[in-house]
Amino acid sequence: MDKDYIDDKPLFHSWSFGMINYQIFLVGLLTIIAGYILMAYGETESALSVKIAPLILILGYCILIPLAILIKKKEK
Repeated sequence: MDKDYIDDKPLFHSWSFGMINYQIFLVGLLTIIAGYILMAYGETESALSVKIAPLILILGYCILIPLAILIKKKEK
């Protein structure tokens, strides 16, 4: 590379994530953490560990995180 070349573009100039993407991602991450905490909290054969916590994890992993990635900000 040429030493005289200076890139004036911001680091994430083409980054299409907006504030809503980060908020949905954070909600998804907190949902996943809550799912693992509920899974650890319940007994081995309880409905909390076997049914409810996995559903919360599926909500986080399969719905919220992909939704945060796929939502595009509206162009003006």
